[in-house]
Amino acid sequence: MDGMADLKPVDFRGLDEASLARSVLEKLIYAVGRDPARAISRDWGVALSLAVRDRIVDCWMASTRRTYRDGRKRVYYLSMEFLIGRLLRDSMANLGIIEPCRAALATFGVDFDEVLESEPDAALGNGGLGRLAACFLESLSRLGISAYGYGIRYEHGLFRQSFQDGWQAEDVEDWLTMGHPWEFERPEVVYPIGFGGVVESGPDGRPTWRPSEQILAKAYDTPIPGWQGQHVNTLRLWSAQPSQLLDLDRFNRGKFLEAAERRVVAETISRILYPNDSTPEGQELRLKQEYFFTSASLQDLVRRFAHEHSDLAQLSDHVAIQLNDTHPAIAVPELILLLVDRHGMPLDAAIETARGCISYTNHTLLPEALECWPVGLFGSILPRHLAIIEQLNDRFLATLPITTERREVGIIANDSVRMGHLAFIGSHKVNGVSALHTDLMKQTVFRGLHSLFPDRIVNQTNGITPRRWLYECNPGLARLVREAIGNGWVADLEQIEALAGHADDPAFRASFADVKLANKERLATEIRRRLDIAVDPRALFDIHIKRIHEYKRQLLNILEAVALYRAIRDEPYGDWQPRVKIFAGKAAPSYVMAKLIIKLINDVAQVVNADPVVGDRLKIVFLPNYNVSLAEVIIPAADLSEQISTAGMEASGTGNMKLAVNGALTVGTLDGANVEIRERVGADNIFIFGLTAAEVMAKRANSYQPRAEIEAQPALREALHEIAAGGFAEGGWQQVQPLLDNLWHHDHFMVAADFAAYAATQRRIDHAYGDHAEWTRRAVLNTARVGWFSSDRAIRGYARDIWQVATN
Repeated sequence: MDGMADLKPVDFRGLDEASLARSVLEKLIYAVGRDPARAISRDWGVALSLAVRDRIVDCWMASTRRTYRDGRKRVYYLSMEFLIGRLLRDSMANLGIIEPCRAALATFGVDFDEVLESEPDAALGNGGLGRLAACFLESLSRLGISAYGYGIRYEHGLFRQSFQDGWQAEDVEDWLTMGHPWEFERPEVVYPIGFGGVVESGPDGRPTWRPSEQILAKAYDTPIPGWQGQHVNTLRLWSAQPSQLLDLDRFNRGKFLEAAERRVVAETISRILYPNDSTPEGQELRLKQEYFFTSASLQDLVRRFAHEHSDLAQLSDHVAIQLNDTHPAIAVPELILLLVDRHGMPLDAAIETARGCISYTNHTLLPEALECWPVGLFGSILPRHLAIIEQLNDRFLATLPITTERREVGIIANDSVRMGHLAFIGSHKVNGVSALHTDLMKQTVFRGLHSLFPDRIVNQTNGITPRRWLYECNPGLARLVREAIGNGWVADLEQIEALAGHADDPAFRASFADVKLANKERLATEIRRRLDIAVDPRALFDIHIKRIHEYKRQLLNILEAVALYRAIRDEPYGDWQPRVKIFAGKAAPSYVMAKLIIKLINDVAQVVNADPVVGDRLKIVFLPNYNVSLAEVIIPAADLSEQISTAGMEASGTGNMKLAVNGALTVGTLDGANVEIRERVGADNIFIFGLTAAEVMAKRANSYQPRAEIEAQPALREALHEIAAGGFAEGGWQQVQPLLDNLWHHDHFMVAADFAAYAATQRRIDHAYGDHAEWTRRAVLNTARVGWFSSDRAIRGYARDIWQVATN
């Protein structure tokens, strides 16, 4: 604390060490309320966050004033998830003040890295969908596009994952327990959200919705700065509040729990991300959540527009609304409702106005993810919206040629409201997120609609922000790249292609390999700390980090690991390439098959890791509670990136991009963005195997027989027999029966069909990794050639082709 006596009055919002030190001290004492002599890392972290936030606010206010002054069109990005992760390092990096902040804390004898680790990881998402939304918000700021991100301020968010005897256990995530210093509570920004009730005709014949239940949506704002703080946008998250805090009459009659019932019910809306919807109650909550944040967001943007403009017919000239997947598809009837019921616009004009504003990103071809709500449930919760959807559907169907199959294209079919179709019909543009996914959308889920509107579907391949996923998470590689080609790639990732010229330089390759080894040593330390498993950093680090789902085929990976384990035991003196298989990801609480896959991986890991015959030649690690912060440790350490989804089922992927830009080679199917990654890195620098999307569809159409596939592959057959016999867990077949039975008799995700090709490719990978100089050359080329997969490039595409807004 000796440095405190030397602090002199300085600019409180300067970016130099002295100004930052003074500001941090002021925040610690007067905002955190902590004596510096007693402060812990979390206290210093909050103080530093508040000091950095002050500097962002100056840019934020300037950006907002500029938007109003210039009459800029705004983009509103609606997403159920925003997986923003920790914000302190991200914010410091974008302002260019990491080192001054480090020095400022050193003034007080405070460990900068411990302070960064004390920040909770915001639990506002589950995987690629939410992380994409976070990358897009940052890129919107980087490109100077005026934008709001709209979502839910989940009190607990997604669950905290742990393992009990190998099984996934879900615990409450407590990321908000100690507050969130980056946000601003907006108690004056509150909107009523109704559910249920009836729709009545008023004296003028106009419909009036009278909800039977009403809650309030209160706003919390977080500023999202772009590179160098040149523009700052807003993430506005909604928290559910009761319209009546307490039933005082019931309370005074001693009915204490009943008196608080409305508050508990209301706050449930924003408590948990993705509640278990396997029950009617869970389905109702999920639908209410989606309507809650969508309605609040649309009320907010219409209010903002009306404050500046008088003619709502011009809404689409000033407002672009992007639906991130089907969750906010209710925006279509909700915007129509606002225009018709509250502002008196004729229905047909309201439909066209809404369509002019709204565009829709489809992220999946899986039927369950496209969301279909039973008409009865939908009507009981949102009766006015169901009536609008029926009118929209009737008007749409009336325009079709008589030969059109209406059941294929209608919004309502089989007594269900199809939210994907609603989003398509209510949008002026619909985009896929990779070239392959976009083509498959046209051929499968939206085939009929595409034939009617052949210009509506466009492609915008996903991207990642280079600031978070290289510059910040991999400082060693960022420094090496900067020394080789300068720093322009941070703001324009496509400039990193210049690095390809260094791939044949032995000195550069050696430095590149040294950085990778240091990152692997860091991850090995983290594995030892979390799981008490020792791994060799010089082994091949084989990374499979994704949401656990059958189509992502963690099962294929672990079955190949079992076959490899058996082969090593059978030939213990063979020339085996040491390998560490690292898994991370969460299974949805109600997804039984995904949970069985987790159990199997953990059971196999327990046996393999303890086998002295195998030793360090194969280790299997499943790191619990995967989140952004853990990803930032794993990804820089990866040698091999597992992107092995069943072809035709992964829309794009963004993990494949993050891993590739950090120098990992990809093993994968021709699925999602893997197709485009291969085009850019070259076929020699990626390991492609397995069935194509067309071949998968053909096999399914021709009565695919998985048992025959399994019986024809001794390595797979024997691996399954050993699992069934209890070789990896007591209980054997009975414990994982549904998983294995499904594989033998159904295998919808083509695990058996692709096993032989996958196993053979893995042995090619072993051989390739043995030539470490050549492997490093390939790794350098992966980093150099994936600059196109930047979220900046993706947002430029949205701005040009969908939103019609200018970028800087």
